[in-house]
This record gives sequence, structure tokens and C-alpha cells, in this order.
Amino acid sequence: MLRRRLLIMLGTTLVVVLALGSYKGFSIYQQLQKLAAPPKPVFVSAQTAINQPWQPRLVTVGSLTAFQGVELTSETRGLVQKVFFDSGQKVERGQPLVQLNSTVEQASLATAEASLGLAKLEFERARDLLKRQALAKSEFDRLAAELARSSAVVDQLRAVLAKKQILAPFSGTIGIRKIDVGSQLSNGAPFATLQDLSKLYLDFFLPEQNLPLLKPGQPVMVRVSAYPQETFEARIVAINPKVETNTRNVQVRATLENPDNRLLPGMYAALAVHYSEPEEAVVVPETAVTFTLYGHSVFVVTSKPGEDGKPLLDEDNQPQLIVERRSVETGDRRDGQVEVRKGLKAGEQVVTNGQLKLDNGTLIKVVADPAQKTPAAN
Repeated sequence: MLRRRLLIMLGTTLVVVLALGSYKGFSIYQQLQKLAAPPKPVFVSAQTAINQPWQPRLVTVGSLTAFQGVELTSETRGLVQKVFFDSGQKVERGQPLVQLNSTVEQASLATAEASLGLAKLEFERARDLLKRQALAKSEFDRLAAELARSSAVVDQLRAVLAKKQILAPFSGTIGIRKIDVGSQLSNGAPFATLQDLSKLYLDFFLPEQNLPLLKPGQPVMVRVSAYPQETFEARIVAINPKVETNTRNVQVRATLENPDNRLLPGMYAALAVHYSEPEEAVVVPETAVTFTLYGHSVFVVTSKPGEDGKPLLDEDNQPQLIVERRSVETGDRRDGQVEVRKGLKAGEQVVTNGQLKLDNGTLIKVVADPAQKTPAAN
């Protein structure tokens, strides 16, 4: 009985060992089959590098300021009698804006004009008497001085009265009104802003090494966040003859036409100075370039050579494709494109999507990328 149990246990153990051995052998066989099978290609998207006109430019940021802009104030104090404008109103040069109470000044002027009239009459009489030698020369001189003094007083009072009416110093757009009828306006207190928005200044800074590339009249392409799809053109009008000692930058000013007043002072602007004619450049999508601190590179698509040097073919009788990692020197980046200055030629195909699974010599298969667009000329 004991022997029978031992034989059964031994048989069972043998069956289990044989089953495990068969499973392990089958697993090893599968692994060997996988190793012996050709590697599967990695699916990627690719695009051909092209030659296209590429505008050399200097990229920076700046801010817009009004061609003319002031805070409107009064030269004299007084009670606001009339207000001739509203917030946001467009006004012309010389247009009345505010009338201050001028009752006292008008009365003083009337008195002074009456005194001036009397001084003129006395002076004319004295001149006739002097011709007939019926008046001393000293008396005539006193009356002449009195006439001059009276005339000066009238001119002074007229100037004071004129300050009671505030006029627009130039044509433009009024800002937010800060006064109303009955307000007490202090000397020098601002009551609104006036901006001439028909033309704007664009102020920006560039490194001093860019100074030889700059000159008045150069075009500047401007974009603002309020209108991200539009580009506005400005022109350089002045270059500061002094370099900032702290930043080693030079200030540049351009003017920008603004006939519809859509652009406003204070707007932040992204800009590009075009300093020469467009040049032919090799351009690829920005997604094709791997940017690192140690250098930039692209994966160039090429055919896999056989022992005879001819391209190997796949099951569809098409050349097998592999990638070659190549270091490149890049230039300016714009609108999803990048200029390649060295390391790539026009006509070579580069991977634009799927680089994470690639290494030098990886087998690939190129598939269409619906989101991919052909680069547009700049």
C-alpha cells in the first residue's frame, strides 16, 4: 500500500515537472521567435524641408504711446460754469472745453478799459497842446506813461479773463471727465486727458550689437494681443544716440498710423524689425526640431541600405525607411516654423511627430498627419 502511494506521488511529480518544462520551453521558443522576427517599424509623421524666402528680422517687445498726450489742467482756479465736452468725445484744436466763472474779471476789465479810454483822450489833448507849446513836456510824458500803464492793465486783465475759458491744445480724443458744472477747479488740477490717437509712437529697446543693422525708415511689423490675427506696420523715426549703461540696450522709436483709433496708448506690442531684403532659407516645422541645452537636432528620414548598398524593400516592395539623428544650427522661429542654417538641405525629409520612440537607425513607417500644413512664405 505504501509503495503504491509512493508510485502515485512520484508519477504526479513527474507529470508536473514535465508540464512546467514544456511551458518554459514553449516560452523560450516564443522569445526566440520574437528575437528572430524583424523589428516592427515605428509610425511617424514627416515633412520635407523646403527653400523659401525668409525675412531677416530683430524680434523684441515694446509699448505704444500717444503721438500727443496731455492731462488737461487749468492755469487758474475758479468755479466751473460750463462744460463743453463729454467723456470719449473727439475735439478739434482751439475748441472750448470748460468755462470758469469770470464775473469779477469781466468787471475789472470793464473798469480798466474805461480808464484806458480816458487816458487816450487826455493823451490826444496833451499832444495838441504840446504842438502849440501850451503844455510842458514833462506833463506830456506823464500822460503818455499813464496811457501805457492803462493799456498794460487792460492786456493783463484780458489774459486773465482768457484763462477762464480752457481750450483744446490740439485735436484728439478726450478721456474720462472728472468735473461737472459747479465744481471748484484748482490751479493745475487735471480734469481730463487728451490723446491724439491718429498716430502712435512705438518705443522699444534692442541690444547694442544690433545698432549697425538699424536706420530710420526701416519697417517694423507690430502685433498686439487685442488683435492677434492682424499685423500693423510702423517705421523707425529715431534711434537714441546713447546706450543704456545698465542694460547695454539702445532705445528705438517708430511711428504707427492709427486712422481708425483701434490701437491705444499703453498697449504692449510684439514686434519685428525688418533690416534687410528677404533671403532664401531652409525651413522646417518647429515640431521637427528637438531643442536642448546641448544643441538642436532633427531626425532625417532615409532608406535602409542592404549589403549591396541598395535600399532594402519591405513586404509592399517599398524601400524600408530608417531615421538618422542629425545636429542642426537653427535661426529665427516664427508662426510654427524654424529656419535651419546648417545641417539640413532642402528636399530632405524630417520627422515632425513621434520622435520620442526614435533613436539613430530606428525603422519607421511614415503616415499622413491631418493637422500638418505646408509652410507658408514669410
